[in-house]
Amino acid sequence: MSIGECPRRRRTWGWEGWDAYAPFYDWENARTLGRRDVPFWQRIALEADGSVLELGCGTGRISIPLARAGVTIVGIDRSEPMLARAAARIFRSHGTSRTSRKRASSRTWQAPSFVRGDIRALPFRRGRFSMVLAPYGVLQSLVRERDLSATLESVARVVRRGGTFGIDLVPDVPHWREYSNKVQLVGRARGGAHLTLVESVRQDPRRRLTTFEQRYVERRGTRTREHRFELTFRTLTVPQMTRRVERAGFRVKAVLGDYRGRPWDARADVWILLAEKV
Repeated sequence: MSIGECPRRRRTWGWEGWDAYAPFYDWENARTLGRRDVPFWQRIALEADGSVLELGCGTGRISIPLARAGVTIVGIDRSEPMLARAAARIFRSHGTSRTSRKRASSRTWQAPSFVRGDIRALPFRRGRFSMVLAPYGVLQSLVRERDLSATLESVARVVRRGGTFGIDLVPDVPHWREYSNKVQLVGRARGGAHLTLVESVRQDPRRRLTTFEQRYVERRGTRTREHRFELTFRTLTVPQMTRRVERAGFRVKAVLGDYRGRPWDARADVWILLAEKV
């Protein structure tokens, strides 16, 4: 759909595009967010007295470093291509040579368990986890109110009483100006391909939706391929999200404005909510 088309004519579910995004997710994030949030979630997760669940674990960008730090963690994601890349990342980290296998077997860290599933209906028993994490705006991919409500209720079911629910929101998404076919990133990818990200943005303020139309141009030698998909996000304010989280059975204990733990304000770079199951 082009910038000029009315977004209300197209039904958006929120999970579209993520399978197609999988081959480019780590490449793009290494050039934008990087690992800025990983130490924060490591500190939080190491306080858990029991196992941790990560919602929307994707390629294991957070789950794997947390596991290496000693956290017992399960990651869940709807996208099979994303989870395949998470499994491949673990395989690469262990290596395939005899020496690599010997070194891997001597390590004390336990690799994450990855589950393909729907975060609106988590396939785990009641009270299984002492902590649930929703990093880097994963809840913003729930573009319908009933999907967010179902997810929060599902999290409340699988986290034990007194457990922690950590939520990371990306606040600047609704403030992006609309534009069309802008070159955002250029560089080399794993395997030697040359990638160019050409992006368009459209806003639907009434529904609080921001849609990124992504066009990845992949060049290998003289051959060029294009990969097109869309990612849509819904952004609520901190007070709005707080009310929904508390309605689901949590008490918000802290609201932070960065990954160093500074207090939140409306101009903060990130919005982090830490809530306790009551």
